[in-house]
Amino acid sequence: MDKTTIGNVPVLTPGDVRKILYKMYASAIEKNVPLKALPSVMLWGQPGIGKSQAIHDLACDLELGLKKRCNVIDVRLILFNPIDLRGIPTANEDKTLAVWLKPKIFQMDESEDTINILFLDEISAAPQSVQAAAYQITLDRMVGEHKLPENCIVLAAGNRVTDKSVAYQMPKALANRLLHLEVAVDPDSWHNWAISKGIHEYILGFLRFKPDCLNTFNPQDNGIVFATPRSWELASNILNTVSDDFKDVFDLLAGILGKGLATELRTYTKVYSKLPNIEKIFKGEETKVPKEPDVLYALESSMVAYAYHHRDDLDLIRNSIVYANMLPPDYSIVLLKDYLYLEKDYKQKLLKIPEFMKWLREKGRFLDAI
Repeated sequence: MDKTTIGNVPVLTPGDVRKILYKMYASAIEKNVPLKALPSVMLWGQPGIGKSQAIHDLACDLELGLKKRCNVIDVRLILFNPIDLRGIPTANEDKTLAVWLKPKIFQMDESEDTINILFLDEISAAPQSVQAAAYQITLDRMVGEHKLPENCIVLAAGNRVTDKSVAYQMPKALANRLLHLEVAVDPDSWHNWAISKGIHEYILGFLRFKPDCLNTFNPQDNGIVFATPRSWELASNILNTVSDDFKDVFDLLAGILGKGLATELRTYTKVYSKLPNIEKIFKGEETKVPKEPDVLYALESSMVAYAYHHRDDLDLIRNSIVYANMLPPDYSIVLLKDYLYLEKDYKQKLLKIPEFMKWLREKGRFLDAI
């Protein structure tokens, strides 16, 4: 994890942020405790670390867990003026008083089967006049005469002053009224998330091989290109959408990751030419097993990527589990553990496959890990 922290604040991965916030909000909703009784939450962390993604994933968790519709109102405060939050002033009907037209961000579904998440992103980078209005939302759940509905969760996020991004020091009187969490990079947690999102096999394999390359952000470095979890997701989108032939996309990847890291990735992916036929593995027709460690790492990432795109075809998954039993034990354990993250609760599907149950019985040491 990133060792540059802001002090006496819990440092969590994006996945752990999702878990603890889900538990807090789900407990309140299930016990009919008003959401306004809970403190607004402030997420701190460097650029590109997954703060925004964690909030959108939290919304999905709340939808699935509570069977309610969850709307995320994503407000990028650095683009706002104070009037955008408070509304435009106009005269009342008899033109004796000024009233404020309700801003769009306050137009929320107030029905009982809905949860609204008002996400105030980049709060620490917004002009101080905007921050003042945003702070009133986080503390009082209102701006001027406009109140948030009872079914609204308020979350905020921003960069730390030490990140050398545009960021202002938060007043201590305000800070004392918020729940603060710091978000940090953890390669294992990111890897599990990446599997569930279909991140390209080259990136899965490379970052398994060189996990320190997941985050190369250094606030002391004046360079404008550096790798973060967000960068790798963008690089994956290039590989998945444009081409995974480096002759076609090297410059695009270098513009996201930097030339040095893009070159390392290109060099690493040459090992994929040594892999057995992945499609034949999933059809149950391949018995060749490589021995070289770097090839086995690449094979594992390719099988996970193929399984992600065919996760509903349990016959193909079954054949790949049969093949996994032929791999060296350490690699088969890593592979089948990764299968658990193909989608939420995928373990329940795997338990329907006799070969997976047999594998579990024979590899009892893996049982505790799931």
